[in-house]
Order: sequence, then C-alpha cells, then structure tokens
Amino acid sequence: MLEITSLQNPKVKGAVALFDRKDRNETGLFLIEGYRELKRAADQNISIDTLFICPPLFLGENEEALIEKVRRNGAEIFSCDPKVFKKLSYRDRPDGLVAIARQMKLTLSDLTPKLLAKKNPFFLIAEAIEKPGNLGTILRSCDAVGVDAVIVCDRCTDIYNPNVVRASVGTLFTVPVIEADGKETLEWLKKHGVQILSSTPSATIEYTEADLTGPVAIAVGTEQLGLSDAWLASADLKVRIPMKGVADSLNVATATTLLLYEVLRQRSGKR
Repeated sequence: MLEITSLQNPKVKGAVALFDRKDRNETGLFLIEGYRELKRAADQNISIDTLFICPPLFLGENEEALIEKVRRNGAEIFSCDPKVFKKLSYRDRPDGLVAIARQMKLTLSDLTPKLLAKKNPFFLIAEAIEKPGNLGTILRSCDAVGVDAVIVCDRCTDIYNPNVVRASVGTLFTVPVIEADGKETLEWLKKHGVQILSSTPSATIEYTEADLTGPVAIAVGTEQLGLSDAWLASADLKVRIPMKGVADSLNVATATTLLLYEVLRQRSGKR
C-alpha cells in the first residue's frame, strides 16, 4: 500500500479538484466520503477507482473488511497521514475513508423494463432542486419507502455534489437516480400511464384523501417557487398539505417525505 504524506501529491490534488462541479462534469468522477456511504456504494457495485484511508481517524466500524472488498474490486488504495486526509475530507469530523468513483449514467430507457414488469410503479420527480442537503434528504426518504426511481429534471444541484452523497447517507447508490429533461420526462410518464401528483396550497383535496395506490409519480419543485407551470398544468392530481400556523409552506424535503409516506401507508392497506 502506497503512503501519501505531501499535500502536493498529484493524487491528492486530483481528488480535491472534484469538490468543484466543473471537474466532476469533465472527468465523470465524484467523491464518496464516510464508512456508511462507501459501504453502500460497494454493496451496489459502484465503480471505485481510488480509495484514500487514514487509520488514525477510523471509528472502528469494520473498516478493514470494507477496504479489502474495495481493493478486490480493483481500486487503488493509498494511506494518508491525518494532515493530508483532512485536505481530502469534506467533513468537520472525517472518519478516515474517501473514495473516487465513477458516475452512474442512467436514462429513462433504463427504467422501462422495470416499469413494464411492475403493476404499480412509484417514482419521485425532483424538478430543479437547488440545495444539495434537500436533494440528499429526499433520496434518503425515497430509499426508506421503496421508491422505484428518482428522476431529477432540469437539475440545479449536481447529484454528485459531496453534500448530496453525505445527506443521502449513501442512498444515492440504493435508489436508481436518473437525470432527464423535464419535457422528456412528462412525455415518458404520460406514455406509460403514470399518474402525476403535485402539492400546491391552492388544491382542494388534502394529500391523505387522494388515491395513491396506482402508478404514481410525486413531483416536487424548487425550494422558493415550487413546481414550474408546465408540471403543475400536467399534474393529474393536485393535493395540499394542511398548514395551521403562520408559515405558508414546508421545506421541500419535509413535504416530500410526507407525500412519500402517504403512498406507503395507502399501499400497506392500513388506515
């Protein structure tokens, strides 16, 4: 195993460059930091090129077994001293594991076989979500309720932003995530008979009163403005979330989680 002690090492500089979206787009690479995140990536066979480790920072979560698994799958392993590793880390409290991985490139056509094989597919449409933490939290909720895929339309936030990976706690790798054009996605959903659900304060139906047991795609929009006019106009069903206080809206990740769990509740057959 090679050891890195210099901040000027080209491998270190290449990894640090991936903090920037431009470099992620140009290289097709991104960073995965943390034991849970890396384990979920390895379990899903995400292609990992390089793994940087710092044993003094390990938390004792069976790191050696995970490192060996990543090594067997073809990754280069580099040991770093704490000073170098903290340069690579995106966190206040790093746990000694940072990997460089290849981006997953899925399209709507990759979903079609799964869609046709399933009676009532369940999707989440994230239109122009701006904050990485919100997108990561939405992915975590989608994993929890068993969403079949997340379709990110007209993206503002790069799904490979380190803060998305961190906020998702690695569920970016457990739920298929597709990036697609909004118009293309609308046409695809209509073609396959998937009901589009939107939440808006002007709706008359509360979200718990709508029938969400069939094929459904929950569409959520930007933190400030919500869904675009095109998605609102195309929605088959509009619902509202009751607001009893002075605030007129919820955080997009919170509102999304409520809607996702309502689908899960209805499909479980419980009142």
